[in-house]
Amino acid sequence: MTNLALVGYGKMGHMIYEQAKEKGYSVEAIVDPNTNNFLKSLEDLRNKNIDVCIDFSRPDAAFDNIKKYAQIGINAVVGTTGWYDKMSEVENLVAEANIGMIFGANFSVGMNIYYQILEQCIGLFNKLPEYDIYGYESHHRQKADSPSGTAKEICSLVLDKSVKKESIVYDKLDRAPKHSELHFASIRGGSIPGTHVLGFDSFADSIEIKHTARNREGFASGALLAANWIKGKKGFYNFKSIFGEIINA
Repeated sequence: MTNLALVGYGKMGHMIYEQAKEKGYSVEAIVDPNTNNFLKSLEDLRNKNIDVCIDFSRPDAAFDNIKKYAQIGINAVVGTTGWYDKMSEVENLVAEANIGMIFGANFSVGMNIYYQILEQCIGLFNKLPEYDIYGYESHHRQKADSPSGTAKEICSLVLDKSVKKESIVYDKLDRAPKHSELHFASIRGGSIPGTHVLGFDSFADSIEIKHTARNREGFASGALLAANWIKGKKGFYNFKSIFGEIINA
């Protein structure tokens, strides 16, 4: 059994808690300074029997939380973004503390399968110069960031795997895009669930590869799989990079 601490008890925290109970994990502590009856500080975890912290807190708190996991010596799964500009510093912290950490812009099981499908598609279309690549995403109007962390992950994947695209444009274009530019648009409105599309278009036809998240259950499932995998391990891992290893474990 993996003993968990949930850091942040918003919608994702609630979903992870419910799934953890159903799947036999033990939630030993919940840390949320904004919610009554829960621990207020990560310092309170020092005397708890915790294998892994699952962090879906706030972007402005994520980096400080990671520093605290390193100080306390607790492994972590971090689904909160907003600290990626400090990636090298965090990797050093994890190594010096000799802990294990998995991070990811999107812990959805389906989305990580989607990433692998996109890699295969990009490889195929690399051989066909007549096809251009584009993308777009849409989310509900409450979503605070644009583009989303997942959109950035998809665009990063395209730049890494495509022989055609060398840069990304997220903003409105008042000119024709260069052939080497990936134009990726964002839409926010209504109650739209998280939707991401990567398209491949030629004069002959158009192919779109689409992922739509219906709810947060896939994210919670992925976070719990990651927590179970990182228990007792050391090192710094991107969930997307080790997803295949995790689901085969």
